[in-house]
Amino acid sequence: MRNFKLPGLPERTDKPRESGITMVMDKGLSLRQTLDLVSVCGDYTDLVKLGFGTSLLTKDLNKKLGLYNDAGIKTYFGGTLFEAFVVRNMFDDYCKLLDKYKIEYVEVSDGSLQMEQDVKCNYIKELAKNFTVLSEVGSKEAGVIIHPNLWISMMNRELEAGAWKVIAESRESGTVGIYRPNGNAHVTLINKILNKVPKDSILWEAPKKSQQAWFISLLGANVNLGNIATDDVIPLETLRLGLRGDTFKQFMPKQ
Repeated sequence: MRNFKLPGLPERTDKPRESGITMVMDKGLSLRQTLDLVSVCGDYTDLVKLGFGTSLLTKDLNKKLGLYNDAGIKTYFGGTLFEAFVVRNMFDDYCKLLDKYKIEYVEVSDGSLQMEQDVKCNYIKELAKNFTVLSEVGSKEAGVIIHPNLWISMMNRELEAGAWKVIAESRESGTVGIYRPNGNAHVTLINKILNKVPKDSILWEAPKKSQQAWFISLLGANVNLGNIATDDVIPLETLRLGLRGDTFKQFMPKQ
């Protein structure tokens, strides 16, 4: 929804989107905060991840999920919760939990738990029978270096296994995975990934404004971005439209 017309803005995709996705991190919002978020940012929010294991502790979880669902926002539990069940040999219990809360989307990750690629792909195949799978690639550990060819191989294998999107890991800090410790993009790695993996199949974690602007400058207004803070949803949308200094010149009318 826009309050007035301004010609020459980049065209944005409409919900439900395959590209231009904004994934927001909910780290424990109250019901009132959730209602505020969906009322103000619902048009610009595609996915909400209940980060890490917060769904275990969230009060009135069913009511919160209902608020998101009523606003047309898909929800899923953080990949760390998936790993916490798997490491305890409770995968079947995790699937029952997803059914209990009527969760349609699921994240498969191995950022905290070491997992063989074949094992991870088997989890993706199994979950993809009943859920829309987002598969996270990359380690949460600082200093862990993954060769670009391995990033590419893992992403493509997990897409082939049935993942809807592959998530390029950065953590909520934006200082690991596809970013260097100072938060700058690992340009060589990202360019190599883009040469071999379809760009619309990747959701780039970009918690910092500078990272969001960098990806928009590289891939345009309809790049998939995730781990967005709840306070940054509308600011991100202004970046996508060239209504913020960081991307203003990129989307200026040609005349």
